Amino acid sequence: MKNDIRKRGRLRLDERLRVLQPIEQFKAPPKGWVRALRDALGMTGAQLGTRIGVRPQTVEAIEKSEAAGTIQLNTLRRAAEAMDCTLVYALVPNSSLGAVIEARARKIATRELQRVAHTMRLEAQGTDEADFESRVQAYIRDRLSERDLWNET
Repeated sequence: MKNDIRKRGRLRLDERLRVLQPIEQFKAPPKGWVRALRDALGMTGAQLGTRIGVRPQTVEAIEKSEAAGTIQLNTLRRAAEAMDCTLVYALVPNSSLGAVIEARARKIATRELQRVAHTMRLEAQGTDEADFESRVQAYIRDRLSERDLWNET
């Protein structure tokens, strides 16, 4: 039951996040969004600082930390609000969430089955490689739960 709920949740998230693809369209400008928007609005660092409630030197530090990728989200949110903008924050998977689950399960199953196959070959009890894919699928189905996929081994 929980697996079905999680699967539906993944599908809904995939649907919502699909509009953010390709993510290259959201790549930050070289000097960061704060600086780009401030410049586009014709706002000086001192003016933005006044709106945020910080000194102009702090605005410069904010812009540098954003460009370096070290800015805190609450600081970025305050800067955005001071320019009448909304901070949009999302984690966008590189593929569908279902594909991430499947790839991780396949990796674990393949690793485990290759260990067994190696041991069997050492004991002259090698298995037929032709049905390896069906054994991978059976291992995933019978032995792995979604929670098991994220334990480091």
